[in-house]
Formats: sequence, structure tokens, C-alpha cells
Amino acid sequence: MIIEQFENKPLAHFSYAIVSEKERKIVLIDPSRDPQPYYDFARRHNAVITAVIETHPHADFVSSHLEISRTTGAAIYTSSLAHAKYEHHAFDNGSVLSFGEFDLKALNTPGHSPDSISVVLEKDGKDYAVFTGDTLFIGDSGRPDLREEAGIQTASRETLAKAMYHSLRKVLGSLSDEVIVYPAHGAGSLCGKSLKDALSSTIGEEKAGNWSMQDMPEDEFVTQLLSDQPFIPAYFGFDVEVNLSGAAALAESVNQINIVQQPSMASLGDTLIIDTRDKKQFESGHLSHSINLMATGTFETWLGTLVKPGEKFFLTAGDITTLSHVIKRAAAIGYEPFIKAAFVFEKGQETQPVLDIEYFKSNKDQFTIIDVRNEAEVKAHRVFPESISIPLHELAQREHEIPLTRPVVVHCAGGYRSAAASSLLGEKLDGVTVYDLGAHIKSF
Repeated sequence: MIIEQFENKPLAHFSYAIVSEKERKIVLIDPSRDPQPYYDFARRHNAVITAVIETHPHADFVSSHLEISRTTGAAIYTSSLAHAKYEHHAFDNGSVLSFGEFDLKALNTPGHSPDSISVVLEKDGKDYAVFTGDTLFIGDSGRPDLREEAGIQTASRETLAKAMYHSLRKVLGSLSDEVIVYPAHGAGSLCGKSLKDALSSTIGEEKAGNWSMQDMPEDEFVTQLLSDQPFIPAYFGFDVEVNLSGAAALAESVNQINIVQQPSMASLGDTLIIDTRDKKQFESGHLSHSINLMATGTFETWLGTLVKPGEKFFLTAGDITTLSHVIKRAAAIGYEPFIKAAFVFEKGQETQPVLDIEYFKSNKDQFTIIDVRNEAEVKAHRVFPESISIPLHELAQREHEIPLTRPVVVHCAGGYRSAAASSLLGEKLDGVTVYDLGAHIKSF
């Protein structure tokens, strides 16, 4: 038996392939949008993919379960409570899949969603590992506030938080301490609030160190779980619905995107442009109506936050290789149908002023400082006492709160969000100079 963990770093997503070396069969759990890594893995191991298990309809990425099923003939298994619209087999309490030297057993573990399951791998008659989806993370548990409006089966955050309390204690907590825990996400995911930077753990380690598995009354757990959860990106509900239906094949969908030469200003109109070049290139020359979402870091999260599902946009990059890369990253969250056209771009007529950092250090009172970090980050440490806190995901709706009497300096924690925010405000704040503090924030 082989267990292979695949990691999509920008989305902090883990998926898994389990190989029966005896039968040369593979079971996939929670595959990401691009199926090619799983096909390559199967080829290397001279095995065939015969089953795909979805632990729940994911909110933060689009799964390739339907494409893999149509390509390989693999059966799809998920909870009957999801009411998935694609052909599937119900996989709930009592369901068992046998593959040569191991069995996979379903456990209903509601909490992150009403239809969440965990999958126990049994080897030689003994529980060996559990794939916990978004129920149990390393150091945390899944957030319970994503299914109040998304999916066929909805539930309030309070109801799901109570369900999580029992799933962690009565279901997962009943497993032996040595059982290995393989979650669907790691540190950086918005599906929880305090995930540790680790690839796996054990039930015993989580009982000892995970706050959500400690002994406490239910009401105390619910209060703690619901507090300080990160924001919900606009695309999350959309992805739940896509995953319940099953996404189109990746290559087929991406090939429908119109790749063009740099279009004329007239053809661009006032449609939003997502410019993925680096900050310095953007500052030296960009097009009107552009937001600078660099092709590094958490591109998917901020694309799906600043661009609403269904909103058309242009996508541009500095070279064709990067353009192809960001198209696939947009497709990771199902946004490829919203790309009006994509093109390679070098330099435009619009510029963004560069901050004189030494002058700013000595004259901060001459600027309006906007902190676009999340509330929890500001609460933990406000860098500039005089700053105005407006998280990036709220900036477009709250830009009217920014006084127009002084130049504006935008900062975040490292420079990625401030690049996006300063480009957005540069379009919206007429008559005011907007600067990006960028990576200089690390010197304060």
C-alpha cells in the first residue's frame, strides 16, 4: 500500500492517492481541478484509478472528480446528504470499499458542512489512517459558516458548530491515538482560522494539542469556533454549486478562452483588467481599470474575492508562459468562463507613483495610512496607530471612508494585498495620490 499526498500550495490544499499494490488500483480523495498529476502518478505506478472520494462539496477550489470519472471510468463516492447532481455512490456510515490489502470506511462527520465525511483506512484489520477532509485539521477544525446559503442542504453556523463538537469527540475522537490524520488543508487555508504548518498528525497528537479537541462544554466550543473566523471570499458559494454538479474538463474549458493580441482601449471599455505582472512593472505602466494581482502568492483567493462569480474580466500577464499559468490558476476556482479575453502585455500609459520611503518614515503624519490586513491581524498588532483599518475584501465597498485631504499610503503584511489595494484605490480615489508601501512594511 502506498499513500501519496499532493499539495496545491496557493490554496493550501491536500489531496491523496492510495495505491493497492496488490491489485494495482488507486483511490483518490479530494482531487484538485487539474487531473494530470494523478494520471502521471497512476502511470508511474502502473496502476489504474478506480475510485474518487469527495469528503464534501468544496468551497475553496473546484474538484476534478467528474472529469476523472469520465476519463478513467472511476466510480465517485460521496455522502448521500450532499445530493450531488452527478452519478455517484452513497458513502456514509457503514459503507466500506475494499481494495486488496486495505479497506476504506465512511464516517459521517458534519460540522464544516452538513454532508462532510471522513474516510478511515483500515489495514490488516486495524485502523491505520483517517482522511478528515475539512472536519479536523492539524491544530484546528473546519469553519462552520460556509453553508448557510450554499448547497442543496444548508445549515446555520450555530447548528454546524454544534455538530462539529460531536463529530470531533464522538466520531473522530473515538479512533485510536496512533491513527494518522490526513486533512484536506494546511496552514494558509481560509477553511479554518489557525491551521498548523504540518502535513499530517495523529489522533493522539490532536487530542493533546488541538484546541478544538480539548475537554470543554459545548456552548464554550461553539463560541470559540465561531469567533475570529476569516472572511468568506465571494467565490466560495459558487464553488460549492460547481462541485455539486461537477466541473467541465479542464483542458476543454481552458481552450475556449479567447487569447488575443493586446486589444485596443476601445475594445477594453470599462471592463475590469486583472494584471498579473509584478509590482514594479505595474507601477511603470498599466492599463486603466486594472487591479494588480501578481502571479505569485494567493492569486486564486484574491481573484475570487475581488471579482464576483459571473463578472467578466480581462486577464493579462507579461509573457505567454505566465499567462497560461494564471489561466490555470483561475480555473482552479472555476473562474475560466468569466475571462472575457486574455493577452500578453508589456506596458501601458497609466502609472502608479513610487513612495519615497525615507520621506514617509519622517513624515507619516502627512499621509493617510490604510491598513488592508484582516481584522484579526490588526487586532494582534496595529503597525501604525494612526492608520485606518479596511480589510482588502471590504475595500471596494468602503473606499468612501477614506479622507481625500492627504496622499494615501496602503500597507498589508508583506506587499501582495497592498499592491492589489493601491491599484484598486488608484482607480477609485479621484484627485488623491495613492502609494503602495509594499515590502517596506517589513522595516516597521
